[in-house]
Amino acid sequence: MLERVIGLDVGDKWVGVALSDPMGIIARPLTILERCDELTDAEAVVKIISQYQAAKVIVGLPRLLTGVVGTQAERVQGFAQRLASLTDTPVLFQDERFSTAGAQEIMKANRKRKKGFYSRERDDAVAAAVILQDWLDENRPMTLPWK
Repeated sequence: MLERVIGLDVGDKWVGVALSDPMGIIARPLTILERCDELTDAEAVVKIISQYQAAKVIVGLPRLLTGVVGTQAERVQGFAQRLASLTDTPVLFQDERFSTAGAQEIMKANRKRKKGFYSRERDDAVAAAVILQDWLDENRPMTLPWK
């Protein structure tokens, strides 16, 4: 079944957004949303869900290194609950403990690029792509849809 999936890296100031290809194999950075308030931010994500006809939204859950849900993870869970209340699209969580480090490594490898998603200043969309790619890899069916 062909379906796009959206990935989110929810921070205090920004929401990084990533999108999978229609086959759900590859994640790529899509955009970065500047945070306003929880309702406005959730509504902006709902528009993206609708625009890309996404079948799922994967939200990075920033657990502490011990695996415990801390203050930041609780804020992300609150945002995800608000988002889920505005859409019928399933909103799921993915452990993101190491996504920022992964995003920084990707950006470091692409340091020659000075604009777009690979700038030093904003790694949120790249982190969202790392979160989404992790989820896609963990949830890939054993057989590919074209076989």
